[in-house]
Amino acid sequence: MNRKYRVMIIDDEESARKLMRASIDWDNLNMVVSGEAASGIEAINIIDDIRPDIAFVDISMPFMNGIEFTQTVTERYPNLIIIIMTAHDEFEYARKCVSLPVFEYMLKPMVRAEITEVLERAKGRLDNLPDYWEDGKNESENASKNISDSTELIKRYVEENYNDSKLNLAFIAQHFGFSSSYLSRKFKADTGKNFIEYLTGIRMTKAMDIAKNKLKMYQAAAEVGIPDPNYFGRCFKKYAGMSYSDYVNANDASSKVV
Repeated sequence: MNRKYRVMIIDDEESARKLMRASIDWDNLNMVVSGEAASGIEAINIIDDIRPDIAFVDISMPFMNGIEFTQTVTERYPNLIIIIMTAHDEFEYARKCVSLPVFEYMLKPMVRAEITEVLERAKGRLDNLPDYWEDGKNESENASKNISDSTELIKRYVEENYNDSKLNLAFIAQHFGFSSSYLSRKFKADTGKNFIEYLTGIRMTKAMDIAKNKLKMYQAAAEVGIPDPNYFGRCFKKYAGMSYSDYVNANDASSKVV
C-alpha cells in the first residue's frame, strides 16, 4: 500500500492533541496526522479538507460531543474509522453507545503502546478498503456537465442557507446528488475556491454585518450557522484581520466620528 493513511485528532484540549501528534511514530505506521479540530463542530466543517481515514474523537467536547459527532459523520462516511477517547468516569456511558460504528474505545490517559496496537489493527482494515475520498473519478462527461451547470445553483443555495449548521460539503453533495470528492474538485475548478472557503467567506461576510449591530460573539456565531463560538472566533479573525470584539469596537468608534 503506497498511500499514507490520514489521521485526524479531535479534542478540545490542545495539549492532548499535541501530545498525541508528538508521541506516536506515525511514519513507521505509514500514517500522517493530516489535521486537528478543537470541537465536533469544527471537525464537521473541515473534515472534507482533511479527508481522514482514521479519527481520534474525544467523547467530551462542547457544542457537539464525540457521540454526536460520530452519529453525524458515520452517516456520511461509513468507512471512516472512529476511535473514541474517554475519561474513566465516562467510559461506561461510551460503551453503552454500542450501536454506533466505533472501531475502538480508549481510556484516557492513553498509553503509547496501546494506541500503536489499535492503529495497527485499523491499518489492517484500511489495507482492504479503497480510498473512499477518491470516489467519483469514473464520473461521466454528462455528470461533469451537470455539476458545472449546478455550480451557480449550489452557490445560491449556500447564500440562502448559510445559517444552517449542518451545511458542509457532504451535505451539499448529498442534496444535489454528487459524490463529495467529485463535487469538491469541480466546485474549486469552477469557482477558484474550495467549498469550505466559499461557505466560510459567506458566513464571515454576514458576521461582519452582524457585528455592526454589536451582538455578542456567541449570538453572531449562531446567526451564521456556527454554534461553536471558539471556532467562529478563529474564522472571523482570519477573515477580518482582527478579533470579533476588536471589530465591534472599531465599528462602534467609527460610527461616532463626526
